[in-house]
Amino acid sequence: MSGHANSLKAIFLALGANFAIFVAKLVAAFVTGSGAMLAEAVHSLADCGNQGLLLLGMRQAKRPPSDEFPLGWGRALYFWSFLVAILLFSVGGMFSVYEGVHKLASPEPLKWPWLALGVLVFGIVAEGISMRGCMQEVNKARGDQDLWTWFRQTRSSELLVIFGEDLAALLGLCLAALAVGATMLTGNLLFDAVGTIAIGVLLVVVAVALAIEVKALLIGQGVEPRRRAELMAFLENRPEVAQVLNLITLQMGADVMVSVKARMEPCASDRALIEAINTVERAMKAQFGDIRWSFFEPDVTD
Repeated sequence: MSGHANSLKAIFLALGANFAIFVAKLVAAFVTGSGAMLAEAVHSLADCGNQGLLLLGMRQAKRPPSDEFPLGWGRALYFWSFLVAILLFSVGGMFSVYEGVHKLASPEPLKWPWLALGVLVFGIVAEGISMRGCMQEVNKARGDQDLWTWFRQTRSSELLVIFGEDLAALLGLCLAALAVGATMLTGNLLFDAVGTIAIGVLLVVVAVALAIEVKALLIGQGVEPRRRAELMAFLENRPEVAQVLNLITLQMGADVMVSVKARMEPCASDRALIEAINTVERAMKAQFGDIRWSFFEPDVTD
């Protein structure tokens, strides 16, 4: 339910940015012989793996329905999105907090600080490009909603995760640049350690927020509230429908399942009633292209 947003474009932009940052850190690690920079390169490579998991999820979500999975594989994307949130929490957030605490206990002088700062600036530029592309897709999806409302109500888990990752990465790189710059200017290694811990806390907060939102999709959320209101208005305005008694929706990845119980206008025969229901369902699927399954229960009692 992401409007006309292109989640795939946002994922590839994030993948390209993370891979470019990985290469920059790897080159810096070989030039300087810094084990810390090599560890950072591995960290960026792990971020590339996160985008790979989202692409795997999008591929699996396209599998057709079967007797074993009658509603298809659409919700597989939520599983992989949730896994990315967990990895962001553990590999990204907790590792950064641990590294920062270690620096507090055993401070080490910065090696090649100007090169480290240059890599960080390059990373900020790369992540900025990725974030700009992601925001373009988010803006298409959210329409006139504010960003927080979209974050809480979107059913596009892959776009949600990419947005969270890009935001955390960009802010984290800015914090790292400030920490390295402050350390270079003052010679106080405390800035580097505190900056690393702050980055870890930032990643943990973003990862937990993403996990909470994706968990709701895993459990089984309906469509976005504004989409449900549109669907209800459509049904209530149909001449064949006298009253909508119940409307149940279920988001299944990119597809939607809809169940309707409605009191129909009087029909001359059972055949006419069936034709009226079929007409409503055809019109509903034509107007709401993401509805793949619909179940219509008529109530013709007085």
